[in-house]
Amino acid sequence: MRNKRRYDSEFKQEAVRLVTEDGLGIREVERNLGITHGVLKGWVQKHHDQQEAALSGGNSPLSPEVELKQLRKENERLQRERDILKKAVAIFSTDPHRYSGS
Repeated sequence: MRNKRRYDSEFKQEAVRLVTEDGLGIREVERNLGITHGVLKGWVQKHHDQQEAALSGGNSPLSPEVELKQLRKENERLQRERDILKKAVAIFSTDPHRYSGS
C-alpha cells in the first residue's frame, strides 16, 4: 500500500489561495507543488463549502447537504477499498505457497 502524504493546514490554505485568489488552474498548482492529482480539488471544494456556510450564517461549517454529500463520497471510497481487500484475500488464499517464497 502507498503511504498517504500529509499536508499541514498552512500548505493547504496557500494552495487553495493560488487557485481561488490568483486564478491558477488546479492541475497546474498540483503539478507545481507536487500534490497528488485530485487532492487540491477537494481542498478547494471544502473551502467553497465553508465560505457558503459562513455567508449563509450557518452555525456549522458544513450544511447538512454538503455533509451528506461528503459522507456518501467517503462511503463509496470505503466500499471500493473493502472490495479491493476482498479480492486480495481471495487471491492470496487460493494458493498459500505461491506468494510465500517457498
